[in-house]
Amino acid sequence: MLKIIILSFLSLMSFSSFADDTGLNGANTAWILTSTALVLLMTLPGLALFYGGLVRRKNILSILMQCFAIASISSVLWLVVGYSLAFGEGNAWIGDFSKVLMIGVTKDTLSGDIPESLFMLFQMTFAVITPALIIGAFAERMKFSAVLLFSALWLLAVYSPITHWVWGGGWLSQMGLYDYAGGTVVHITAGVAALVAAVVLGPRRGFPKTPMMPHNLTMTVTGAGLLWVGWFGFNGGSALAANGDAAMAMLVTHISASMGALTWAAIEWKKFGKASVLGAVTGMVAGLGTITPASGFVGPGGALIIGLSAGIVCFYATVYIKQKLRIDDSLDVFPVHGVGGILGTLLAGVFSSAELGAFSGFGFAEGITTMAEQVAVQLTGIFSTIIYTAVVSYLLFKLVAVMTNGLRVSEEQETTGLDLNEHDESGYNL
Repeated sequence: MLKIIILSFLSLMSFSSFADDTGLNGANTAWILTSTALVLLMTLPGLALFYGGLVRRKNILSILMQCFAIASISSVLWLVVGYSLAFGEGNAWIGDFSKVLMIGVTKDTLSGDIPESLFMLFQMTFAVITPALIIGAFAERMKFSAVLLFSALWLLAVYSPITHWVWGGGWLSQMGLYDYAGGTVVHITAGVAALVAAVVLGPRRGFPKTPMMPHNLTMTVTGAGLLWVGWFGFNGGSALAANGDAAMAMLVTHISASMGALTWAAIEWKKFGKASVLGAVTGMVAGLGTITPASGFVGPGGALIIGLSAGIVCFYATVYIKQKLRIDDSLDVFPVHGVGGILGTLLAGVFSSAELGAFSGFGFAEGITTMAEQVAVQLTGIFSTIIYTAVVSYLLFKLVAVMTNGLRVSEEQETTGLDLNEHDESGYNL
């Protein structure tokens, strides 16, 4: 019996050694497989339901269709050339074409200690949700053809290059920018493009005098819950390993989301006498977006302050954009995601410091010795991302307007709703 046990043990040791020799880490692979599914869940159905409930009932299907269509077209473009532009070796500004159609990548090809096919798929889910976030700014008034064309061009001209700058070994990565899961790559790019979209297209018919209330907050809260759960894969999966980094990223993500929701609700309660459900879920999303760039570099204490800051700053940014500037960013993409991404990227440089007591993080980037240096790098990343995204997005909108004979549907179509006019269907047959 003892001999059988010893032989079995040696057999297992031999198998383990063989597995290690391949370079593949099974635990890390399993976690990123899970994270990939969670991040896709954020777009379909999470974001689709969150945005869908916020528009008027005559436009619900248009939002759902845009999310599904963008997910599909982004996935195909990511395979064909987007992944190569983002993660091909290239230069400091853009990747090359060495990974077009995943040429040369087999099921055994590794990226680190996980399959490269999995790394590509995980990054694809980020490429899916980022242009999908932008639709909240032009909801209820943009042609479906223009949405598709802009999203495709934007993925290649804005998202892929900036991804290379930050995560593909580009110039911001070389500077030591801290962006763990997409403060610049996802939230600032989407937020700035959304602001540009709202300005270029102009407000919805009747804004700001006509109330444009969400038609189904139950749907929105359901979508918000899916976003919260999916964000564990978004930030925790960005560790690319099943380890303490992933666990800490998930913890600080949850703390910031919770604090963001509580803060936004508290502000409304103080100002208006009641805390709204819409305010709570919006504050949660603000907390999630703001912690995203910092999630791998800060501790729970720092996350608490980041969530608090997100609730306050994003609330007042929303009020300022809508009521003071009268910009119709329909679903508040810029004040929540854009401002949240800016704030979180900046605070990553502060709370990554290992010398803040209970609010300490895990240290600055290699070669950086002071908070001022790290914050300077963060500001460089913020401003370069804002400027590049704003300029290229504006040019793309102008180009698409020419190619589609105008970005907007007609006044009559907008009044009737996009569901019937763009898709010949209705979300509710009552």
